[in-house]
Amino acid sequence: AWLSAVRLQTMSSQVHEFQVEMTCEGCSGAVKRVLGKLEGQGVNKIDIDLKEQRVYVDSTMTSDQLLEVLKKAGKTCSYIGVKQ
Repeated sequence: AWLSAVRLQTMSSQVHEFQVEMTCEGCSGAVKRVLGKLEGQGVNKIDIDLKEQRVYVDSTMTSDQLLEVLKKAGKTCSYIGVKQ
């Protein structure tokens, strides 16, 4: 049963791509902090590309939920889509 639960969770998670206005390590740190609070609670992995101003979130949460969380970092952000 444990294995099927893990498989189910993995299947329903998607990598969402966001554009977030980040100019420095402090900016990306703030983004990582707000998303990091949800690790293990719907957020599996966070990847931040500071140069391209992109945030990739592997999550079972919806894009709208993640966008609300990202806005708490105080940065301008927009949803790009699901990364294949």
